[in-house]
Amino acid sequence: MEDIKQVILDYVIEEYVEDEDEEVTFDTPLISGGIVDSFSMVSLKRFLENKYQISIPDEKASPEAFDTVDLIVELVKEFTAGK
Repeated sequence: MEDIKQVILDYVIEEYVEDEDEEVTFDTPLISGGIVDSFSMVSLKRFLENKYQISIPDEKASPEAFDTVDLIVELVKEFTAGK
């Protein structure tokens, strides 16, 4: 099984990081750090739902829940449990 953390990190870097020299890790602040904005968060949520065949309720898709790759992985795991 592919590493969820790495898949999400790679996606974030490819889609949202404009400065190639900017280091983004699993605990880099994405929302509060200005890497991902509210519009981008919606597309990231859609990517996760399509990639992992899950549905993330809007109330769970908060800026706090999407602020780092580690937090996003926890969110994905919450909705893939039992699948």
